[in-house]
Amino acid sequence: MKRFLLRKIPTVSFVFSLLAIFAGCSKDKNTSGDLLSKIQEKGEITIAMEGAWAPWTYHDENNVLVGYDVEVGKKIAEKLGVKAKFEEVDWDGIFAGIDAGRYDIACNGVEVTDERGLKYDFSEPYAYTHTALIVRNDNDSIKSYEDLKGKTTTNSIGSTYATLAESYGANVNTIDTFDETLELVLHGRADATLNDNATFYYYQKVKPDNQFKVAALTENASHVAIPMRKGDSTASLKEAINKAIAEMKASGELQMISEKYFGADLTK
Repeated sequence: MKRFLLRKIPTVSFVFSLLAIFAGCSKDKNTSGDLLSKIQEKGEITIAMEGAWAPWTYHDENNVLVGYDVEVGKKIAEKLGVKAKFEEVDWDGIFAGIDAGRYDIACNGVEVTDERGLKYDFSEPYAYTHTALIVRNDNDSIKSYEDLKGKTTTNSIGSTYATLAESYGANVNTIDTFDETLELVLHGRADATLNDNATFYYYQKVKPDNQFKVAALTENASHVAIPMRKGDSTASLKEAINKAIAEMKASGELQMISEKYFGADLTK
């Protein structure tokens, strides 16, 4: 017992020093402070994307990462005065990586939703799409979204497409990529899949002999934008990205990139 009684009591200044150290350790070095300043100091912006969703982000015949979002990401980085560092990750890992500070932003055809807006800040939209309900050519039982009740669909886990299908009473099987969802539909393991119309029209363009059709389209357009962590630390980054997107729209650069990959202008 005497050992404890004789122990020296820490001074007030020492206690405050310890508190300061613990407080500093509790903050993630990637999520505190002004993010734009850190990006510019580092000289690169880390951008998350799937890399397996043509024509948004995919690998060409030489295994080079290309796509609409790749070029948009490079242009934004250029306008911020830094280089673009792309990190390929499955869809369900994109937002977790943003949360953890592994990625600064995501460029992956991300649709703006009210639910996502509660947790993330979004840039101004840089594309607009409609959700397509895709079935096999010989499927005449699904002609509208209302026909999904009791049917099986397949989509990426955590995607707005899976949520939309569930809202119409569908049973959703989750999978990683768009091509995999089409395989499941083709072989009868799912009745339908949902995806943006631009992606499917691109698929039809490169594979004209495919066995799929669009049964229905959503009436309202989805707004595609760039998500980032919410908070004061990202305010200046969001402003800079919005400025970059506005400049790309005004110069016609964004339209040219869209027409290059989609064969249409998705920027209006």
